[in-house]
Amino acid sequence: MAVMPVIKMDNPLLHRKAKKVSKIDDSIQKLIDDMVETMHDIEGVGLAAPQVGVPLQVVVIQLPDEEDVITLINPEIVKTSEESEMMTEGCLSLPGYRADVKRFTSVTVKARDRQGKLIRIKGDDFLAHVLQHEVDHINGIVYVDHLESMDKLEETEAEDEEEAGGI
Repeated sequence: MAVMPVIKMDNPLLHRKAKKVSKIDDSIQKLIDDMVETMHDIEGVGLAAPQVGVPLQVVVIQLPDEEDVITLINPEIVKTSEESEMMTEGCLSLPGYRADVKRFTSVTVKARDRQGKLIRIKGDDFLAHVLQHEVDHINGIVYVDHLESMDKLEETEAEDEEEAGGI
């Protein structure tokens, strides 16, 4: 396993839709392992393959205080709640900033797990927030795209990074 560099917001790869994974082979398994190691190294809760320079629809998520890593291949949001709320959000590809973003309070995502099995995950509250953020990444959307104006972006202090909601 290896820690991969996280690309920054100015990289055009973050603004393009990622390709679907057609075959879950050893290279995809290695990518998943490397993404998990990278996510742990930078203390994130979610990471999409485009953030490490790989234009594939692969996402890993591990919520705080949870042992299990959620791996999603070709994820797609198939159901959303009617309710939404503003949540403070940051991104590993734009460190040092945060903003309030409107997100659904509940979503259902269908995807394949790392064994290729079709799964559905229902996420509420924080998990719903993370799922939406990461699925956005594979669709070429970054959280600042949801802002009415870049004036809504707030700079954070280094010690506030954990509070900034960096995903």
